[in-house]
Amino acid sequence: VNYSDGQMVLLPSSDSKRLAGMHGLYRNLLSNMVTGVNEGFEKTLKIIGVGYRASKKGEDLEILVGYSNPVVFKKPGDISFEMPDNTTIVVKGIDKQRVGQVAADIRDIRKPEPYKGKGIRYLNEAVRKKVGKAAASAKGGK
Repeated sequence: VNYSDGQMVLLPSSDSKRLAGMHGLYRNLLSNMVTGVNEGFEKTLKIIGVGYRASKKGEDLEILVGYSNPVVFKKPGDISFEMPDNTTIVVKGIDKQRVGQVAADIRDIRKPEPYKGKGIRYLNEAVRKKVGKAAASAKGGK
């Protein structure tokens, strides 16, 4: 690692294939660290379903997604939440991996189901829908 004139240069010490792969990995990790501090990372989640919503309780999220009680998601120290409306959650932070993991943990509370698509999904996630059994039997079942 060489640092000069405000630039960090990462050079591999040999030309082996394994070392070249590790070089690319560490170059991207350092690049993500710099980008995270300068700009930050964010992931947007949408809550789809009748009566499904979320709200902020202090720093934590309270998510109502069809369970008998609201699910309280505790805010990790290095992550912040924004809520433009009650069906959108924006997860922000400086660590790309941590932002993605927290967003995945929130999505795991109620993954999108394949029949109606209800649940928590990423903003641009395409949910593959299945045909229900009534529609399937009408097409020529037994």
